[in-house]
Amino acid sequence: MLARWLQRVARVEADEVRPVAAGFLLFFCVLCGYFMLRPVRETIGTVLGEAEVEKLFAMTFFASVAVIPLYGFACSRLPRAVVLTSVYAIFGVSLLVLAAVMNVDPDNVHAARFFYVWISVFNLFVVSVFWTLMVDRSTSEQAKRLFGVIAAGGTIGALAAPQITNILIDPIGKTGVLLVSATLFGAAIVCQLVLLKSWRRPNRPLSEEPARERPIGGNPFAGITQVIRSPYLLGFCGFVLLLASTTTFLYFEQLRLVTEAFPDENDRTQAFAWLDFTVNALTLITQVFFTGRIATRLGVVVLLVSVPLVMVGGFFTLAFLGNFWVLAVVMVARRAGEYALTRPGREILFTSVDTETKYKAKNLIDVVVYRGGDALSAWLRKGLKASGMSFSAIALVGAGIALAWALVGFWLAKRHESRAAPDASVARQPA
Repeated sequence: MLARWLQRVARVEADEVRPVAAGFLLFFCVLCGYFMLRPVRETIGTVLGEAEVEKLFAMTFFASVAVIPLYGFACSRLPRAVVLTSVYAIFGVSLLVLAAVMNVDPDNVHAARFFYVWISVFNLFVVSVFWTLMVDRSTSEQAKRLFGVIAAGGTIGALAAPQITNILIDPIGKTGVLLVSATLFGAAIVCQLVLLKSWRRPNRPLSEEPARERPIGGNPFAGITQVIRSPYLLGFCGFVLLLASTTTFLYFEQLRLVTEAFPDENDRTQAFAWLDFTVNALTLITQVFFTGRIATRLGVVVLLVSVPLVMVGGFFTLAFLGNFWVLAVVMVARRAGEYALTRPGREILFTSVDTETKYKAKNLIDVVVYRGGDALSAWLRKGLKASGMSFSAIALVGAGIALAWALVGFWLAKRHESRAAPDASVARQPA
């Protein structure tokens, strides 16, 4: 049934149906598992307060810096299938441990802080690992056709998750939600194993396939040197830094305005859940019906530039009409656009790089650079506030950041098209 539906809504070839369905279900489990935790994390953030969350952003960055070399070492020494599967297993087990601690001591502030930081690191990491697998198995042409519908699996999971959280939060509490999330990451491992067995990259001899499962080798810190030496990857770092900065500016406005609008903590959790539901409903519609068509007909440049330009207008609106409902519209537009357009566009960019870059530099950028952007922009915003700058003026700074984000996205898209041209010519050759 799923295979037939996928073939109706996307240009999925017959030999792609099984792996695309497995990827669809894998991303469903990953994002459903995470988005069940998101309202809990956001509620903890409102309880801890803005000053404490600013510190946690810095702690999240340092935790990301610590995790990435370990991942690079694992990629260098272990088979790729083992590394990818282990990431989901470690995250699932950590949720079980956190659930046990929170069940014994629900008001443990240290556990709350650790939960906030750990989830903030791994929410990027598990998604980055998923897309690493996708870009490793896909050509640029396949990515444009298939990444939108594969991403829709995650969106359906993210769409279901807030409703599951709303239903479960009263009868089983936060710890029960963590246990259900851990179970979903166990299911993700099964889906990943099916995908690994069923998808090989087109135009590559079967004799090369066993090499794909071997350790990558090389230096665990190779991702750093790859980024420093490549203007393309440095541009990607700039794109991610600006994306993270835009997100962080909006996030702290969200903390302030949601706290003012909803004094009760349970009301805040439900508000965050409904925002997630709205975002994911819009994302799903866009991914299923528009993302693939935009990518194949208009190009990657539209995927990468459209959301930043919308955010320029959103920040200008916030500067003059700063209330919760305006913020809600801007946040929904930013997140839905990022998931449906920007994220698939970002992943398409990585189909034109070599394997070691996909596994080492990509995760460095997705996790460390992104969380570094969070920390830097949180410090920048704190400094602007300390200087006496109003929230309206800070929103105008956000508009400038979003404009720079759009310009970098345009440059990256053009560079990718020139890099992917040889890959496309190979794909058009007869087998």
